[in-house]
Amino acid sequence: MLPQDPFILFSYVNTQLRDHFSTLEALCEDAGIPVAELISKLEQAGFQYDEKQRQFR
Repeated sequence: MLPQDPFILFSYVNTQLRDHFSTLEALCEDAGIPVAELISKLEQAGFQYDEKQRQFR
């Protein structure tokens, strides 16, 4: 289960991408959430995904 608070989710996702997953798609598949849904949740909180850096900013 992913954190519901967008700021905790931001931190959690970036940590997972840094430490455990090579792509956002792999993280989302493991978490059972569509990539677009995760991106949308974080965009609503003002974060953008940087594919080159593999993290939200």
